[in-house]
Amino acid sequence: MKHHKPTHECGVFAVFGHPNAAVLTYYGLFALQHRGQESAGIVTANGSNTPFNRHVDMGLVAQVFSPADLERLKGTRSIGHVRYSTTGSSNLKNAQPLMVNCARGQLAIGHNGNLVNAGLLRDELEQRGSIFQTTVDSEIILHLLAQPTESGGVLAALRKIQGAYSLVMMSEREIIGVRDPFGFRPLSLGMLDGAYVLSSETCAFDLIHAEFIREIEPGEVVIISEKGIRSEFPFKVEKRAFCMFEYVYFARPDSIISDVNVARVRTEMGRELARLHPVEADIVVPVPDSGNYAAFGFAEELGIPYDHAFVRNHYIGRTFLQPTQLIRDFNVRVKLNLIKEAVAGKRVVVVDDSIVRGTTARARVVNMREAGAKEVHMRISCPPHKHACHYGIDFPDPEKLLANQCSLDQIRDYLGADSIGYLDVAGMVRASGQRESDFCLACFNGDYPVPVDPSVDKFIMERRRYGNLLTGDDDQPELFEPVR
Repeated sequence: MKHHKPTHECGVFAVFGHPNAAVLTYYGLFALQHRGQESAGIVTANGSNTPFNRHVDMGLVAQVFSPADLERLKGTRSIGHVRYSTTGSSNLKNAQPLMVNCARGQLAIGHNGNLVNAGLLRDELEQRGSIFQTTVDSEIILHLLAQPTESGGVLAALRKIQGAYSLVMMSEREIIGVRDPFGFRPLSLGMLDGAYVLSSETCAFDLIHAEFIREIEPGEVVIISEKGIRSEFPFKVEKRAFCMFEYVYFARPDSIISDVNVARVRTEMGRELARLHPVEADIVVPVPDSGNYAAFGFAEELGIPYDHAFVRNHYIGRTFLQPTQLIRDFNVRVKLNLIKEAVAGKRVVVVDDSIVRGTTARARVVNMREAGAKEVHMRISCPPHKHACHYGIDFPDPEKLLANQCSLDQIRDYLGADSIGYLDVAGMVRASGQRESDFCLACFNGDYPVPVDPSVDKFIMERRRYGNLLTGDDDQPELFEPVR
């Protein structure tokens, strides 16, 4: 089934120092399921010099782990991952956390984000004899960590990677959380019964009754061991570039990011949208679930009744039987179905978080017309997407983005709507209560915080002529050493 919304990225979770680490991680991943429904996995350990236990599989968290699986994953520390592929194909070998045995001992890693220099690093590692088992860029980090001659341990290895990454890693002695210097992806620290917890989002803390301590800072490496917790800041300080689309779409509405509730930001986006593009209508209808709060704010601002006309099917699994003409618009209708009586004879405002290719939005308008809606007005709670994302969100190539190829009038005509209005960057930022300089807005304005050259990977595949980058010696007994 093709995805006409941006596909989810990944979620990471970790626990150090709790006798039920695997079970807590299971519930943590359950809370992060919205960040990836392709595969799930957990790696556990019971202390130093004990074998790691790993269980990964394709599917949702509840499908991947049985009670027997969790019983086998005994340990006081664990890391977990839910995945939706942005780099690498969709198959079991790419499921995370990844795990290896190497000269440094046992290592495991879970990664949320995307490396922009993955092709270059992979080529250099392969030239030095590294053999890759997956097609995900996360394995590159694991190979860098595993290099026995790499001077400076993990901190030196991390300085080599570029792009977006929030990581949870486990060695035989520590669990480590890492957030890239730009802070593209969220990562937070919590505590439960004296145990430390790391999570992509704070909603996972709520589920397991953990106390939210703070966010991991951009460029921070948090190292948790039996000695306690310490932080390193080994990277050059960069301009903050948090992904605005976390607020718009990805993050769960009950999560806290930068001390602001996500639901509150989305509601404010709706209010800003209403002030920018008001319309006379009889009803405001959200496209669930991410459009719910923006639609509420839009309706409240203009005093228009708010109602749910779309019913979402939350139980969609993989569809192996391809739809035919027997079921027209299967890909659209299988997820959302319309309550016709709610819109018949009415002027309807449909509020959605984004339009990517436009196929799904067009089908929504068609459904409204077929149900007897008198007028259909589309309102979008973020600016037009005109550029690809290279930092972990699966936006397609620009030529496949509707707003990149069409003017607003052309988009309106293609959708078949009576009018269309997008929130602008200024209103979106105001809704967050933060500064424009705090965000990555590349998918809207093409300003990429980390330079990206899409031709590099093709060049590498054709010409493998790079010198060795990884040099030096490391006789340190621990994987992580302080910054000098």
